[in-house]
Amino acid sequence: MRSFTETLPALLAVAALTATTTAAVAPAATVSPEGAGPVAADRPRGLEVAVPAYVLPGDPMLAGLPTTHPAPSIVILNPYNGYAPFDATWQARADSLRAATTAHGGRTRVLGYVDTAHGTLPQAVVRATVDNYVRTADHRLHVDGIFLDQSQRDCGAGNADRDYYAELRGYVQEAVYAVAPQARDLVVDNPGTAVADCYLEPGHRTADVFVTFEGSGADCAGGWLGGNVFNHAAGYYSGATLDPSGTAFWHLVYDTPDATAMRATLDTAFTRGAGYVYTTDDELDIPWDAAPGWGFATETAHAATKG
Repeated sequence: MRSFTETLPALLAVAALTATTTAAVAPAATVSPEGAGPVAADRPRGLEVAVPAYVLPGDPMLAGLPTTHPAPSIVILNPYNGYAPFDATWQARADSLRAATTAHGGRTRVLGYVDTAHGTLPQAVVRATVDNYVRTADHRLHVDGIFLDQSQRDCGAGNADRDYYAELRGYVQEAVYAVAPQARDLVVDNPGTAVADCYLEPGHRTADVFVTFEGSGADCAGGWLGGNVFNHAAGYYSGATLDPSGTAFWHLVYDTPDATAMRATLDTAFTRGAGYVYTTDDELDIPWDAAPGWGFATETAHAATKG
């Protein structure tokens, strides 16, 4: 995916953006029997809205989120790919978002955006960006976890790519614990497409949640690979057996034309096994920089009806 720095060099004060789905070569397309995804009755949790809000802290998009009822379950904040200081202004915005109440009665969780360049950035660079959000000058926790963007989808030779992200997850967990031992950290990997099931292997799991679809409404209708996870023997499958909580997968959809299409997109995501979803009528190059035309509450209310 492309960032703001690649697509709009003039907007250096604005957050980075994941704009295009990572291209991936499919394994042999033998879909598992569970490839269609679990039906609603089998899902332990319903559907929750999780919003990438790649704007400045005073932007109307962020200002409106804390007053949305029900509020989104997750919001990503992005101060220039995490390289701009997560200062008092950003912290105050994060704190206001975390005070909002979701459809499940919990609080909105805020994630800090961190780029990983498909696993090519040195661990030290990525960890320093994590520290920008977690190890703040006031020694307080203002985020609930980290969103690792442009993550890998393949295991890599000897599981090297998988292990790179497993190490990052461990670092996030340690960093959060050092500041707030009672906190429940949340780590998200975003390959933007189906992920190899080695990433969810017990004992080596790299994230709590994986973005396994990122694309346009048209892509959602016609470009589904057949599952949230894959391996080269079984092909694509839903991943429900690896997701006992029903919250492991997140679908992001842009260029959805209207509220009717929004509801259909949410229904489709739920059928395909997503526990988190966000869809908007915003378009490329920057589809995550404005509230959807139908408003956040219309979307969160419909998601709350699922399951």
